[in-house]
Amino acid sequence: MIDLSRSTWHYRTNPRPPVSDPLPQKHRAYPSRIDEADRAVIRDKILAGWEAGSSVDHAFAASWDEGVMLASRRSWWRIAAAIEDQSARPVAPTRSTSKTPRQAPVLKATGPQQIWSWDITDLRSPWRGVAFKAYSILDIYSRKIVGWRVEERECDDLAVDMFEAAFAGHGLPAVVHADSGPAMRSTVLKDLLAGLKIGQTHNRPRVSNDNPFSESEFRTMKYRPNYPGVFTDLDSARAWVSAYVSWYNQHHRHSGVELFTPDSVHDGTWAQLWDRRDTALQAYYDAHPERFRNRPRTKSPSPVVGINLPTENDPDRLQAA
Repeated sequence: MIDLSRSTWHYRTNPRPPVSDPLPQKHRAYPSRIDEADRAVIRDKILAGWEAGSSVDHAFAASWDEGVMLASRRSWWRIAAAIEDQSARPVAPTRSTSKTPRQAPVLKATGPQQIWSWDITDLRSPWRGVAFKAYSILDIYSRKIVGWRVEERECDDLAVDMFEAAFAGHGLPAVVHADSGPAMRSTVLKDLLAGLKIGQTHNRPRVSNDNPFSESEFRTMKYRPNYPGVFTDLDSARAWVSAYVSWYNQHHRHSGVELFTPDSVHDGTWAQLWDRRDTALQAYYDAHPERFRNRPRTKSPSPVVGINLPTENDPDRLQAA
């Protein structure tokens, strides 16, 4: 047996005579081909339909209703696609063409309790398709987690309860920023914030850089060395997140605030720590000046933090958690 079909074997043993100028298949006058006169009639009917704002299917069906069958429905579409001038073809409105692009949110904080950012992330469970929901509210200036909870589902009422507890414990911010998820854009939360005269902003669809602080905080959480990866039940998820939030606020040397803890930046005690650091650094320089090109400078947290700020005002606005 040879690995060839019968027709291939026939044409290889009985090749057709070569043609000097072969005609492409689509240009050959085969019996089922639609002649040029019928093509012209179909083309005119399609163009007339386009001028009236009708589709190719509408022109085909209208001709058929008149008792005229010139070609199949698919052939009408092929002829329509071959028309060189497609400018008269009706364009159906789509999501991308019917809506004005949403403007990028621009937020600026010069101290704590001005702008909060919040989001929800999944915590995996042993069951396929089931995840616990970790809610988190972050002060973008200090990076402190001012509110959190872990639940079995994403719910706007649970988010409202979390915000009410955060307001009671930390006071009211000027603006609350979030992505465009259902819980974030819910009417219940919107009414709560509006009643307290708190501004509300949202990121643009599919633009994660519009909510960088919450995204970075979740990355810090899930890249912790002791992160379990999978939580067996809701209680274990809550216990782990509770311990994580305490560590994050009180002990995490945050790169976004020059390795101070979020708690110290939030309450202003970082200034005393800065004095101690600067004293130690300058003493080290005085003892070993040969190890430096210039006198070192002890960095302090940026006085301005924001989202989508102009580069000249805030070059380091997207600092990692």
